[in-house]
Amino acid sequence: MEHLVAEFIRFDQITKFYGALCVVENLTLGIDKGEFVSLLGPSGSGKTTLLMMLAGFEAPTSGEIVVNGLAINGVPTHKRDMGVVFQSYALFPHMSVGENIAFPLQMRGTARAEIEQRVARALDMVQLSALRDRWPSQLSGGQQQRVALARALVFEPRVVLMDEPLGALDKQLREQMQLDIRDLHRRLGLTIVFVTHDQSEALTMSDRVAVFNKGKIEQIGTPRQVYDQPATRFVAEFIGETNLVEGVVERVSGGEALVKLPSGATLCAVADSAVVGQTVHLSIRPERIDLSDSRRPGGNSLETEVTDSVYQGDHLRVQLKNPAHPLIAKLGRRSQEYPPGTKIYASFAADDCRVIAP
Repeated sequence: MEHLVAEFIRFDQITKFYGALCVVENLTLGIDKGEFVSLLGPSGSGKTTLLMMLAGFEAPTSGEIVVNGLAINGVPTHKRDMGVVFQSYALFPHMSVGENIAFPLQMRGTARAEIEQRVARALDMVQLSALRDRWPSQLSGGQQQRVALARALVFEPRVVLMDEPLGALDKQLREQMQLDIRDLHRRLGLTIVFVTHDQSEALTMSDRVAVFNKGKIEQIGTPRQVYDQPATRFVAEFIGETNLVEGVVERVSGGEALVKLPSGATLCAVADSAVVGQTVHLSIRPERIDLSDSRRPGGNSLETEVTDSVYQGDHLRVQLKNPAHPLIAKLGRRSQEYPPGTKIYASFAADDCRVIAP
């Protein structure tokens, strides 16, 4: 997404301590109005803490949070005009579906007639109109999550915050809800900040992904940027799967580097920044590797040997060994299967091989 407007949400040099433990360190992040940004990272990386500070459930130790040009550090949660959806749904068991959704409006003193209209509209939005009078205990997990989503949207908040909202759902339902939330985001023009540890979820749903590690953002960019152009070793390994091969930079020219491996083989790779003589890692995604009986001219090729080949439904996973580093290749499901011991060349384009500096 191009940044053509002023940032709607801005975290400015945010730091958060719990006692002596620093969970968010000097973090700055801007989010545009109508943007879907995922905060992606392992447990303890600071992503949920940042979301809780935006919601008002936590206060930063230092730094400022600005929304629509106004600092909100001292603004109480209920006055921030933000809908929040948690993994646990947090539905009231003694209230019907309709009553759960109406609750935020009642707390805001909304007129009864308007509550009726808004609840009906919210139920229709998540396709649950027929279940208005059911109790939460009578709903499936997916239906409960839709109710929680409707409750967060019913008062038409300017921002929707989601903390691992699909974590408790099974795989098929989770994937469907991802598409449903993405569709709602587009139809309603919502600004969504979404916390997840699931890489595929972040790539599927987001305009941009902020990859968290140890209280800092290692990289932020579109799903394609963070997957195809990882800025650090952590990002390359955390998002999807990658092969990391170590070597020494021999030459740098025109945005590419020639890297010599311990075996003596050389590979050409995209290099945003590299210095001759520097020891670096090369990141090669498994699905970018082709296997063939002969060396491919004009690209990178490594002599390898098949150690294992596993059919996994939508692809064939091939394990390879060579003097530089073991490799994984992912081939199309109709690809030829290679028995262990097969001598073969692993080939890939320079554009699919990226230098990751120390």
